[in-house]
Amino acid sequence: MSAEPADRVVLMIPARFASTRLPGKPLADIGGRPMIAHVVERARDADLGEVVVATDAEAIAQAAEAAGARAVMTRADHASGSDRIFEALSTIDPQGAIDLVVNVQGDLPTISADAIRAALAPLADPAVDIATLAAEIVREEERDDPNVVKVVGSEVAPGRLRALYFTRATAPTGPGPLYHHIGLYAYRRAALARFVALPPSPLERRERLEQLRALEAGMRIDVALVDTVPLGVDMPADLARAQHLLQGAVSNRRDV
Repeated sequence: MSAEPADRVVLMIPARFASTRLPGKPLADIGGRPMIAHVVERARDADLGEVVVATDAEAIAQAAEAAGARAVMTRADHASGSDRIFEALSTIDPQGAIDLVVNVQGDLPTISADAIRAALAPLADPAVDIATLAAEIVREEERDDPNVVKVVGSEVAPGRLRALYFTRATAPTGPGPLYHHIGLYAYRRAALARFVALPPSPLERRERLEQLRALEAGMRIDVALVDTVPLGVDMPADLARAQHLLQGAVSNRRDV
Protein backbone atom coordinates (compact mmCIF):
# COMPACT_ATOMS: atom_id res chain seq x y z
CA MET A 1 0.00 0.00 0.00
CA SER A 2 1.29 3.50 -0.77
CA ALA A 3 0.20 7.10 -0.54
CA GLU A 4 -2.23 8.37 -3.13
CA PRO A 5 -0.58 9.01 -6.52
CA ALA A 6 -1.85 12.59 -6.52
CA ASP A 7 -0.04 13.38 -3.28
CA ARG A 8 3.03 15.56 -3.67
CA VAL A 9 5.90 14.28 -1.54
CA VAL A 10 9.15 15.90 -0.40
CA LEU A 11 11.98 14.14 1.44
CA MET A 12 13.65 16.42 3.95
CA ILE A 13 16.93 15.76 5.73
CA PRO A 14 17.64 17.93 8.80
CA ALA A 15 21.41 18.36 9.23
CA ARG A 16 22.82 20.71 11.85
CA PHE A 17 26.51 21.32 12.29
CA ALA A 18 26.58 21.33 16.11
CA SER A 19 26.58 17.99 17.90
CA THR A 20 27.60 17.38 21.50
CA ARG A 21 29.20 13.99 20.82
CA LEU A 22 30.32 14.40 17.22
CA PRO A 23 30.52 18.04 16.03
CA GLY A 24 30.11 18.51 12.30
CA LYS A 25 29.02 14.90 11.84
CA PRO A 26 27.08 15.48 8.56
CA LEU A 27 30.49 16.24 7.03
CA ALA A 28 32.26 13.23 8.59
CA ASP A 29 34.15 11.26 5.95
CA ILE A 30 32.73 7.86 5.07
CA GLY A 31 34.38 6.12 2.15
CA GLY A 32 35.72 9.39 0.78
CA ARG A 33 32.34 11.19 0.92
CA PRO A 34 30.63 13.23 3.64
CA MET A 35 27.95 11.37 5.57
CA ILE A 36 25.26 13.74 4.29
CA ALA A 37 26.04 12.61 0.73
CA HIS A 38 25.30 8.99 1.66
CA VAL A 39 21.96 9.96 3.20
CA VAL A 40 21.06 12.09 0.17
CA GLU A 41 21.88 9.16 -2.11
CA ARG A 42 19.61 6.81 -0.15
CA ALA A 43 16.78 9.36 -0.19
CA ARG A 44 17.15 9.92 -3.93
CA ASP A 45 17.12 6.16 -4.51
CA ALA A 46 13.72 5.98 -2.80
CA ASP A 47 12.36 7.96 -5.79
CA LEU A 48 9.46 9.52 -3.92
CA GLY A 49 10.02 13.21 -4.60
CA GLU A 50 12.49 16.05 -4.30
CA VAL A 51 15.23 15.65 -1.70
CA VAL A 52 15.89 18.75 0.43
CA VAL A 53 18.57 19.19 3.09
CA ALA A 54 17.64 21.68 5.82
CA THR A 55 20.80 22.94 7.49
CA ASP A 56 22.37 25.77 9.46
CA ALA A 57 25.85 25.42 7.90
CA GLU A 58 27.01 26.56 4.49
CA ALA A 59 29.52 23.71 4.24
CA ILE A 60 26.74 21.14 4.73
CA ALA A 61 24.60 22.94 2.15
CA GLN A 62 27.42 22.76 -0.38
CA ALA A 63 27.98 19.05 0.30
CA ALA A 64 24.25 18.36 -0.05
CA GLU A 65 24.02 20.17 -3.37
CA ALA A 66 27.10 18.34 -4.67
CA ALA A 67 25.29 15.08 -3.85
CA GLY A 68 22.21 16.11 -5.83
CA ALA A 69 19.92 17.53 -3.15
CA ARG A 70 18.42 20.97 -2.78
CA ALA A 71 19.81 22.83 0.25
CA VAL A 72 17.82 25.28 2.36
CA MET A 73 19.46 27.37 5.06
CA THR A 74 17.63 27.45 8.41
CA ARG A 75 18.11 29.02 11.82
CA ALA A 76 20.75 27.50 14.06
CA ASP A 77 18.64 27.52 17.23
CA HIS A 78 15.99 24.91 16.40
CA ALA A 79 15.23 22.50 19.22
CA SER A 80 14.62 19.54 16.91
CA GLY A 81 14.89 18.27 13.37
CA SER A 82 11.11 18.54 13.06
CA ASP A 83 11.27 22.28 13.68
CA ARG A 84 14.13 22.61 11.19
CA ILE A 85 12.34 20.81 8.37
CA PHE A 86 9.16 22.78 8.99
CA GLU A 87 11.06 26.04 8.55
CA ALA A 88 12.59 24.71 5.32
CA LEU A 89 9.20 23.46 4.10
CA SER A 90 7.69 26.90 4.70
CA THR A 91 10.55 28.43 2.71
CA ILE A 92 10.29 26.20 -0.36
CA ASP A 93 6.50 25.81 -0.40
CA PRO A 94 4.73 28.77 1.23
CA GLN A 95 1.58 28.06 -0.78
CA GLY A 96 1.11 24.58 0.72
CA ALA A 97 1.28 22.52 -2.47
CA ILE A 98 3.28 19.72 -0.81
CA ASP A 99 1.05 17.15 0.88
CA LEU A 100 3.44 14.69 2.55
CA VAL A 101 6.82 15.20 4.19
CA VAL A 102 9.29 12.38 4.86
CA ASN A 103 11.83 13.30 7.54
CA VAL A 104 14.99 11.27 6.87
CA GLN A 105 17.48 11.75 9.69
CA GLY A 106 20.85 13.04 8.52
CA ASP A 107 22.76 10.53 10.66
CA LEU A 108 21.38 7.36 9.04
CA PRO A 109 23.92 6.69 6.26
CA THR A 110 22.90 3.03 5.92
CA ILE A 111 19.12 3.59 5.67
CA SER A 112 17.73 1.70 2.69
CA ALA A 113 15.57 3.17 -0.03
CA ASP A 114 13.04 0.40 0.67
CA ALA A 115 12.78 1.47 4.31
CA ILE A 116 12.21 5.09 3.32
CA ARG A 117 9.42 4.01 1.00
CA ALA A 118 7.94 1.79 3.72
CA ALA A 119 7.62 4.78 6.07
CA LEU A 120 5.30 6.51 3.64
CA ALA A 121 2.94 3.55 3.18
CA PRO A 122 0.76 3.94 6.33
CA LEU A 123 -0.31 7.41 5.18
CA ALA A 124 -2.46 5.72 2.55
CA ASP A 125 -4.88 5.34 5.49
CA PRO A 126 -6.54 8.75 5.95
CA ALA A 127 -6.86 8.15 9.70
CA VAL A 128 -3.06 8.19 10.14
CA ASP A 129 -1.36 11.51 10.93
CA ILE A 130 2.27 10.38 11.18
CA ALA A 131 4.05 7.20 10.08
CA THR A 132 7.33 5.76 11.26
CA LEU A 133 9.38 2.53 11.26
CA ALA A 134 10.40 -0.26 13.62
CA ALA A 135 12.12 -3.64 13.46
CA GLU A 136 11.75 -6.63 15.77
CA ILE A 137 14.50 -6.79 18.37
CA VAL A 138 16.64 -9.89 17.83
CA ARG A 139 19.68 -9.05 19.99
CA GLU A 140 18.95 -9.92 23.61
CA GLU A 141 21.00 -7.02 25.00
CA GLU A 142 18.79 -4.48 23.19
CA ARG A 143 15.69 -5.53 25.13
CA ASP A 144 16.90 -3.78 28.29
CA ASP A 145 19.01 -1.04 26.71
CA PRO A 146 17.52 2.42 27.47
CA ASN A 147 19.25 3.78 24.36
CA VAL A 148 17.08 1.48 22.25
CA VAL A 149 13.64 3.06 22.02
CA LYS A 150 10.82 0.54 21.94
CA VAL A 151 7.45 1.07 20.34
CA VAL A 152 4.40 -0.57 21.88
CA GLY A 153 1.56 -0.98 19.42
CA SER A 154 -1.44 -2.94 18.24
CA GLU A 155 -1.34 -4.71 14.88
CA VAL A 156 -3.78 -3.10 12.44
CA ALA A 157 -2.56 -4.90 9.31
CA PRO A 158 0.22 -7.36 8.45
CA GLY A 159 3.51 -5.55 9.02
CA ARG A 160 1.86 -2.46 10.51
CA LEU A 161 1.16 -1.33 14.05
CA ARG A 162 -0.80 1.52 15.54
CA ALA A 163 1.56 3.08 18.08
CA LEU A 164 0.23 3.22 21.63
CA TYR A 165 3.45 4.29 23.34
CA PHE A 166 7.20 4.78 22.89
CA THR A 167 9.56 4.06 25.76
CA ARG A 168 13.16 3.48 26.79
CA ALA A 169 11.98 0.78 29.18
CA THR A 170 11.56 -2.90 28.32
CA ALA A 171 7.95 -3.02 27.15
CA PRO A 172 5.56 -4.65 26.90
CA THR A 173 6.18 -7.36 29.48
CA GLY A 174 5.28 -10.99 28.92
CA PRO A 175 6.04 -13.29 25.99
CA GLY A 176 6.13 -11.86 22.49
CA PRO A 177 8.24 -9.61 20.28
CA LEU A 178 9.67 -6.21 21.21
CA TYR A 179 10.14 -3.58 18.51
CA HIS A 180 13.11 -1.24 18.06
CA HIS A 181 11.88 2.16 16.90
CA ILE A 182 13.66 3.74 13.93
CA GLY A 183 13.58 7.54 13.98
CA LEU A 184 12.36 8.24 10.46
CA TYR A 185 8.95 9.89 10.08
CA ALA A 186 6.44 10.63 7.34
CA TYR A 187 3.97 13.42 8.08
CA ARG A 188 0.86 14.79 6.54
CA ARG A 189 1.68 18.45 6.11
CA ALA A 190 -1.12 19.51 8.46
CA ALA A 191 0.11 17.02 11.07
CA LEU A 192 3.66 18.41 10.91
CA ALA A 193 2.36 21.97 11.29
CA ARG A 194 0.26 20.95 14.29
CA PHE A 195 3.10 18.98 15.86
CA VAL A 196 5.70 21.75 15.79
CA ALA A 197 3.16 24.20 17.25
CA LEU A 198 2.58 22.01 20.31
CA PRO A 199 4.54 22.62 23.51
CA PRO A 200 6.68 19.77 24.88
CA SER A 201 4.44 17.31 26.71
CA PRO A 202 4.88 15.76 30.18
CA LEU A 203 5.67 12.25 28.92
CA GLU A 204 7.96 13.66 26.24
CA ARG A 205 9.98 15.37 28.94
CA ARG A 206 10.00 12.29 31.15
CA GLU A 207 11.08 9.79 28.48
CA ARG A 208 13.03 12.34 26.39
CA LEU A 209 11.12 11.17 23.31
CA GLU A 210 9.64 13.84 21.06
CA GLN A 211 7.09 11.54 19.40
CA LEU A 212 5.19 11.21 22.67
CA ARG A 213 4.10 14.82 22.21
CA ALA A 214 2.03 13.74 19.21
CA LEU A 215 0.46 10.78 21.02
CA GLU A 216 -0.41 12.89 24.05
CA ALA A 217 -2.12 15.37 21.74
CA GLY A 218 -4.29 12.57 20.29
CA MET A 219 -2.48 12.27 16.98
CA ARG A 220 -2.30 8.83 15.38
CA ILE A 221 1.09 7.33 14.59
CA ASP A 222 1.29 4.07 12.64
CA VAL A 223 4.45 1.99 12.36
CA ALA A 224 5.63 0.05 9.32
CA LEU A 225 7.73 -2.97 10.29
CA VAL A 226 10.99 -3.51 8.42
CA ASP A 227 13.61 -6.23 8.63
CA THR A 228 16.65 -4.36 9.96
CA VAL A 229 17.63 -1.31 11.97
CA PRO A 230 19.90 1.13 10.09
CA LEU A 231 23.05 2.31 11.80
CA GLY A 232 22.61 5.67 13.49
CA VAL A 233 25.79 7.72 13.90
CA ASP A 234 25.87 9.45 17.29
CA MET A 235 29.37 8.78 18.59
CA PRO A 236 32.88 8.22 17.18
CA ALA A 237 32.44 4.45 17.53
CA ASP A 238 29.30 4.59 15.36
CA LEU A 239 31.19 6.57 12.75
CA ALA A 240 33.97 3.99 12.68
CA ARG A 241 31.41 1.24 12.16
CA ALA A 242 29.72 3.19 9.36
CA GLN A 243 33.08 3.75 7.70
CA HIS A 244 33.76 0.01 7.85
CA LEU A 245 30.34 -0.95 6.49
CA LEU A 246 30.13 1.60 3.71
CA GLN A 247 33.77 1.40 2.67
CA GLY A 248 33.10 -2.25 1.88
CA ALA A 249 30.07 -1.30 -0.18
CA VAL A 250 32.09 1.28 -2.13
CA SER A 251 34.84 -1.26 -2.81
CA ASN A 252 32.31 -3.80 -4.05
CA ARG A 253 30.83 -1.28 -6.50
CA ARG A 254 34.29 -0.47 -7.84
CA ASP A 255 35.04 -4.16 -8.39
CA VAL A 256 31.99 -4.68 -10.59
